[in-house]
Amino acid sequence: MNIPLVDLQAQYRSIKPEIDAAIQNVIDTSQFILGKAVHDFEEAFAKAHGVKHCIAVGSGTDALHVALWAAGIKEGDEVITVPFTFIATVEAISLLGAKPVFVDIDPKTYTMDPSKVERAITPRTKAILPVHLYGQPAAMDELSEIARRHKLILIEDAAQAHLAKYHGKYVGQFGALTCFSFYPGKNLGAYGEAGAVITDDESLAAKMRKLRDHGQSEKYKHEMWGHNYRMDGFQGAVLGVKLKYLPRWTQRRRQIAGLYRKLLNGVGDLVLPFEAPNVEHVYHLFSVRTKRRSDLQKYLAGKGIATGLHYPIPLHMQPAYLHLGYHKGDFPVSEAVAGDCLSLPVFADLTDEQVGFVADCVKEFYRG
Repeated sequence: MNIPLVDLQAQYRSIKPEIDAAIQNVIDTSQFILGKAVHDFEEAFAKAHGVKHCIAVGSGTDALHVALWAAGIKEGDEVITVPFTFIATVEAISLLGAKPVFVDIDPKTYTMDPSKVERAITPRTKAILPVHLYGQPAAMDELSEIARRHKLILIEDAAQAHLAKYHGKYVGQFGALTCFSFYPGKNLGAYGEAGAVITDDESLAAKMRKLRDHGQSEKYKHEMWGHNYRMDGFQGAVLGVKLKYLPRWTQRRRQIAGLYRKLLNGVGDLVLPFEAPNVEHVYHLFSVRTKRRSDLQKYLAGKGIATGLHYPIPLHMQPAYLHLGYHKGDFPVSEAVAGDCLSLPVFADLTDEQVGFVADCVKEFYRG
């Protein structure tokens, strides 16, 4: 049995007529950049998260960059974030000439540890950028309170957390701005690069719509200089179709996680993902931890099971960010998780039989 980490072909086959028709409509109308399909998706995605505005852009990195830009982050400012995330979180800060300031993660949730934040605040700090990692929301109550008390802007990186909930509220209802990626393998994935920012702030929404389109308020009227961060019509069409299925796919991911948890509980030295009692984790990834990661990964590959490493080198140890002056040992939790995390297959079309096969193979490895 061959089991990929994610199966995009299976997902496509399940909704093929709708996807094909949506793509054909973009061709028929020639609305290849922005256009009705993108506009309709923006409205539906904002509504799905309970906010007023969605600004569709070309990638998750674009979303982070334009959100920080609209928030007024500039050269010399500091933005507090975590070293255990994909590099795009931090690149967006660097692209504006600002400085990323790292704090460690919580050892259970792998999201920003609120107890570490205040000691990292300086007069140059302008924003806090927590990451809802693997689909689990960060501790938004505590982080919101810290941001409010210190008059900092709170921006959520929800690239892996579409429809995730914290205390019954969707991500996107806490920070001033919330950024999403629609990279193909995400819970809601485009057929190429795409992203979005959601907000309830009218002025920030208007500013981001200009920034994504060369600073234009209308064609050839450039009120500011901006960038080309517009979403393709094809991506808006595909995402509009898929969004209708996202609640069902999310529940299936949660069912799969529950089955993995039942089958793998107490197996070997595995540390299974923790779901905080006040959240609804959407399991973009089901990442376990083991000191035998390399051997387990090789064993599963031999059984036809794909796995992933998310993320094996924390950002403060990446060559691109050594100039920040951090050292090994500065963020022990991030370093520990990076050293032994392994992502097992999880996607909505994964069957119970396939989950059972993965679990059986993991058990066989530990018995051997």
